[in-house]
Amino acid sequence: MIVLLGGSGFIGRHVEAALRELTPQDVVVLPRGEDPRPLAPKVVINCAGATRGTPGELVAANVVLVSRLLAMIEPGTRLLHVGSATEYGRVPMGPPVTEETPCLPVTPYALTKLTATELIRASEAEATVLRPFNVVGPGATMVGKLVRDLRAGGDLVVGGLELYRDFVDVRDVARAVALAALSDESLPPVLNLGGGEATAVRDLVSTLVELADPGRRVTPGETAPEAVPWLCADATAAGQALGWRPEISLRQALQHAWEFTGEAAGQQDAPREPEEAGDE
Repeated sequence: MIVLLGGSGFIGRHVEAALRELTPQDVVVLPRGEDPRPLAPKVVINCAGATRGTPGELVAANVVLVSRLLAMIEPGTRLLHVGSATEYGRVPMGPPVTEETPCLPVTPYALTKLTATELIRASEAEATVLRPFNVVGPGATMVGKLVRDLRAGGDLVVGGLELYRDFVDVRDVARAVALAALSDESLPPVLNLGGGEATAVRDLVSTLVELADPGRRVTPGETAPEAVPWLCADATAAGQALGWRPEISLRQALQHAWEFTGEAAGQQDAPREPEEAGDE
């Protein structure tokens, strides 16, 4: 049996879908904080967390929850936790980031995600932290916001156009988590999930506009002072451990995000649940 926490969130609901596609095993989705021990699962996957809120709220969602989960995990149960590439913080521009790169988080969110990772690594649990880089998909991601702004009409104001990010489709991330859950081999303590290519945010926006609304004017906005200029994943370890690599191109991911929000036009907004671990 596989127990999934945070299954209603952005990444979590895709992980559930990937698991149900890849395995006949029972997949049980538990509410945040519920004790998985009575179910005696073989694997517990934690996709729960928060990307926004006060420092206290972030600590409660990203650190305290993980601490409690570690206290519940029975020996022999594998724990998979969705971390975040923001844990790395500012890194030298150019070389891809490996799992051995020192972490220097620059935001409260990133600090709480790293704290959770260190708690897991210091525990005796059989555990792996999967670190997605910038996840692309409909909903609460940066791309999700861009899509909603495009559909709202008017000029598109985008900050951080000069930044570089390693974008990876949420469905590829979910597949990696599912493969880790189904693996019979020992896994490394941390695995990066990314495509290994840094794309300028400016180019991502241009591609999305080309797909969705050619000719829409893009106005540069302010870049947050804490924004990291460059992030690019070396996901060699994930390839070796899981036989995984991204299969969905950035253009395909952007097309999916645009079409999904069109299909959801009858709703007030695209899905935006509070449990959104790994959403940059």
